[in-house]
Amino acid sequence: MPWRECSVMEERLHFVARLLEGEGMSDVCRDFGISRKTGYKIFNRYREEGLEALCDRSRRPVRYANQLPEQIERLIVETKREKPHWGARKIRELLVRKLADDVRIPAKSTVHAVLDRHGLVSQARKRNRASKAVGTPLSQAAAPNDLWCTDFKGEFRLGNGSYCYPLTVTDQISRYVLACEALESTKETPVIEAFVRLFRERGLPAAIRS
Repeated sequence: MPWRECSVMEERLHFVARLLEGEGMSDVCRDFGISRKTGYKIFNRYREEGLEALCDRSRRPVRYANQLPEQIERLIVETKREKPHWGARKIRELLVRKLADDVRIPAKSTVHAVLDRHGLVSQARKRNRASKAVGTPLSQAAAPNDLWCTDFKGEFRLGNGSYCYPLTVTDQISRYVLACEALESTKETPVIEAFVRLFRERGLPAAIRS
């Protein structure tokens, strides 16, 4: 089932929707006739940039990673020197607020690479990034409401210029979408309010995976 040429964005939207509902990357890629590498590229781009990432893009090479536009790199370095306690994530959020309408925003890893290249990453932070945490096996649900999965599925800009942050909650075993809340931010209060409403409607799960 390769991409239909008449509506590439629609196919990508269906592809992402199935992943958000909890289906495995391998199964979805097989159904759409694409490689896992392409699937992860599309999904990661969506999580970083929202729905706009599903549109066709110019094939012109993007001068990112090691060759950011000079103005962008200078802004990253100047921001870090003004706010030495800020990391790559907060600096990227600033770039989104200032430049999202004008240029493509580099990924957090690219921002970190710029800071590192200019000697603005502390040795302690480098050691923390180098050490990989050892996780425990993920638990699997045996029945509905045993395990809920929740996450913010990226963010995207609305027509009025503000951002939308989709909060989703799914049941792990049935893959049923329990909630999809369009929030103005990722702050604690609206998230708690959304979960309180959900608990009243659906009851309490045995566990929640975030």
